Amino acid sequence: MIPFRRAIRCRGVTRSSERAGASLTANQFFKLTVPVSAVDHVLGPEHAHVTVVEYADFECPNCKQAAPAVKLLLERFAERVRFAFRHNPLEEVHPHALMAAQAAECAGGQGQFWPMHDLLFENQLHLKANQLRSYAERLGLDMARYTAEMDDQVYLQRIREQQRSGRDSGVRGTPTFFVNGRIHDVSFGIHSLFDAVQALLTK
Repeated sequence: MIPFRRAIRCRGVTRSSERAGASLTANQFFKLTVPVSAVDHVLGPEHAHVTVVEYADFECPNCKQAAPAVKLLLERFAERVRFAFRHNPLEEVHPHALMAAQAAECAGGQGQFWPMHDLLFENQLHLKANQLRSYAERLGLDMARYTAEMDDQVYLQRIREQQRSGRDSGVRGTPTFFVNGRIHDVSFGIHSLFDAVQALLTK
């Protein structure tokens, strides 16, 4: 059975974000404004017929639930789907999300983004600075480099750019998915993402 059968997106606490989030289902015309490129963290072949992009927050419970479903999606449609992860930390409601995103990028700079991605979701309730550092140590990262990059917030601009691209593309909460550049509503279950991919592959 596909996990994450039904979930509501994590949203910010402001009235404007609530109104925007509520209108997501009605505005299916939203498109991805920034195509997937070499700066993205990607799983799957570049020549894949379907590209799925997720905007997510490491402290979002629904993003954690979606993570194993995404892995299943890549297994089920192996070599036919590629997946890109982009950051959208909701700082108003998730105080550790931005720091976790930066830790993931620091790990990515050392070729360990996806192992860190998995560790962060597995340990979602433990994302304080010292705990993030322990995950970096567990992955065998160069800790002097990790510490320097975290202290200097080397990857903050990249995260902000991804947040901006998400807003411009209609992202109002997490997780938000795009399938071949079009926003895809998963508020009634991530199984619909499988259906959308299958439909594109059978065209």
